[in-house]
Amino acid sequence: MNTLGKVGLFGAAGAAGHRIAAALSAAGRHYRAIGRSRAPLEAAFGRDPHAEIVTWNPDDPSSVIAAAAGLHTAIYLVGVPYDQFASHPPLMQKTLDGLIAAGVEQLILIGTVYPYGRPHGNPVTEAHPREPHTFKGKMRLAQENLVLDAHGRSGLSTLVLRLPDFYGPGVERSFLDGVFKGATTGGRAQMIGPIDVPHEFVFLPDIGPVVETLTRTPNAFGRWLHLAGAGIITPRAVAGKAYALAGREPKLMVAGKTMLRVLGLFNPLMRELVEMHYLLTDPVILDDTALRALIGPFRKTSYDEGIRLSHEAACAANTLAAPA
Repeated sequence: MNTLGKVGLFGAAGAAGHRIAAALSAAGRHYRAIGRSRAPLEAAFGRDPHAEIVTWNPDDPSSVIAAAAGLHTAIYLVGVPYDQFASHPPLMQKTLDGLIAAGVEQLILIGTVYPYGRPHGNPVTEAHPREPHTFKGKMRLAQENLVLDAHGRSGLSTLVLRLPDFYGPGVERSFLDGVFKGATTGGRAQMIGPIDVPHEFVFLPDIGPVVETLTRTPNAFGRWLHLAGAGIITPRAVAGKAYALAGREPKLMVAGKTMLRVLGLFNPLMRELVEMHYLLTDPVILDDTALRALIGPFRKTSYDEGIRLSHEAACAANTLAAPA
């Protein structure tokens, strides 16, 4: 019998939650999938004997405490709409209050590169200043400061695990999703440019085993750590590889910053992307030497393999969606 404490995934229904849950289940560990709506949780985790499904209302303190009751470790994956980033800090504070009240011992926040702002140079280590120049970066910084300031308070240990942009099979909230859909259907891939600047992407299934390991690594807490991708690649190269797998020449529709501004007049999401466009012209490339020194080597799926698996998943989804 596995004696490790139960892990709770707050915001489990998202793409990262699925991958972390899969790693916990593969390790024989019981976990609690927590979200606002039961239906997507049942669809994703209902057949896993290791899963317990719980709904919560993060605006209700009693609901947060109930969702956290009996947990040893909480993993925070809660997203908000891209135009509502101001809700990140208060939502984090309400969750922290509930975790402390419930006696949770560990919290891992899955974070982003936003709090760094423009990189002073690459690759970026954990020593890089956190100097966000965007509103979204400032809200993410405030969120993770709440988490880090809570370390050592009322028996709670905290950690921020910082990720770059991600991609993977069926991951729709990725800058690269349009590439795989375009390659599969033979259509034009919608991309945000520039697409010839070296970038970094983490293959989302790779994060699960790392997070599972960190839940049982007490000396990882009290700081932030980086999980980098499998090196750098340009978005154009990703598109080239994906279309080659489909036996097609790439067909790309690239929207730059000016086009995003125009599209933003009609599409709120496009308008919000303008602020973060610097990450495509001045990307943050993470150095995860500290993480590897702490937990040892871990799998990083190569871009060739990750693109192949993502392409195969897009083909399968397209087949299912095709009319009979």
